[in-house]
Amino acid sequence: MANVRVAAAQMDLVWHDRRANYASARRLAEEARQHGAEIFVLPEMFATGFSLEASVTAEPLEGPTPTFLRTLARDLDMAVVGGFVLGKPGARPRNVSLAVHRDGRDLALYAKMHLIALLGESARYEPGERPVPFDLGAIRAASFVCYDLRFPELFRAVVNECGLILVIASWPAPRQLHWDVLLQARAVECQSFIMGVNRVGEGGGYTFSGGSAVIDPLGQVLARAGDEETLVLSDLDPAKVAQVRESFPFLRDRRPHLFHEAARAATNPTKRES
Repeated sequence: MANVRVAAAQMDLVWHDRRANYASARRLAEEARQHGAEIFVLPEMFATGFSLEASVTAEPLEGPTPTFLRTLARDLDMAVVGGFVLGKPGARPRNVSLAVHRDGRDLALYAKMHLIALLGESARYEPGERPVPFDLGAIRAASFVCYDLRFPELFRAVVNECGLILVIASWPAPRQLHWDVLLQARAVECQSFIMGVNRVGEGGGYTFSGGSAVIDPLGQVLARAGDEETLVLSDLDPAKVAQVRESFPFLRDRRPHLFHEAARAATNPTKRES
């Protein structure tokens, strides 16, 4: 099975400026294609920066950002994944990740399931309900968004299907250590490739210091960026996921039904045993 070359676009986003961010994304995408990338991944809300101003960020599924992602995929003949805010008539918008096939067809639209109340995101946007796995050539993948990284149960929900899990983010610099540690932890506990794509620069009153990385199913860092705008390239061997899981098959020993029972008990204290 041939390796798959992936590219993470660690962008310095321009606040609320779609035109400037599209130009930067295309420049990095063209560079990625020149290096043989088959999968190109952009950060969370890459067109506007992580903004809670839905009047600026929200757009329909045929809006400028998803249209840009589809066009980029067709023009450069590679799969593209990126984040934007999907407007919904009569409802709050959603912070989403869109995966697009190299021919421009939509592969998966995932809405961020965990919204960070600390920053007011949960008051402005609507959470999603479920993961949306999809095929990226020789490897099956899922894409999550930023704060989702703090919730391991979400990642474990897709391990039976997925060998690659993407995390597109606008992860702030004060919690950079958490980003670095959690990406490796998710790779080890899921025995999957993890690709985290963060932004850099300033926006919305926050500083972002990057650290985009590609990590293998053993937790080894294959590639990692610093704190400047750059392209992170790495080659993934899809067969490695099965090899690692076969050599140390701890995922077979999971007892997920017990987690549900424990969760019910924790939320119903009167039913606990004395």
